[in-house]
Amino acid sequence: MRAWFSLRNSRPYHRPLERGAASELGVGALLFLLGVLVLTDALTLDADVAGRGPVGPATVPVVVGCGLLVVAVLLTADVLRGGRGEAEGGEDVDLTEPADWRTVLLLAGVFLAFAVLIGPLGFPVAGALLFWGAAYALGSRHLHRDPLIAAGLSLLTYVVFDKLLGVPLPGGPLMGVI
Repeated sequence: MRAWFSLRNSRPYHRPLERGAASELGVGALLFLLGVLVLTDALTLDADVAGRGPVGPATVPVVVGCGLLVVAVLLTADVLRGGRGEAEGGEDVDLTEPADWRTVLLLAGVFLAFAVLIGPLGFPVAGALLFWGAAYALGSRHLHRDPLIAAGLSLLTYVVFDKLLGVPLPGGPLMGVI
């Protein structure tokens, strides 16, 4: 067990944080803030307990929020005691290569475009653009095949969620056709 106090002068033993500890502490802080946000949102839900029974819409968010807080505290305590996450050891990752920011930015743009277009165009069209754009950003260059697969996948997803599962998705201009 590590000594937390120096025996000479009864001052707390201070050890400089190792390299990478700041980012791990940042993850702990982010998890803590996310847990507080989830709990705050869950506890301010307007739900009638008598109408829904003992397990209402706030139950799962409260459990998730408490779990986030517990993980944040445990991670922070571990980092402050000198624990570090294990470095990436996968065979398919070359840690000497820089990040591929072009792909990351393309994917972010595709998701942002999907969020903007889902309202006016509906899920089938916006989803097809999302699937095709993601395939393009990740390196597929089949210009005839990819849009067809994306459209089929988007329509299948729309039908399964909207028609079979009853989860309403915006249909957009194709609402009367599908």
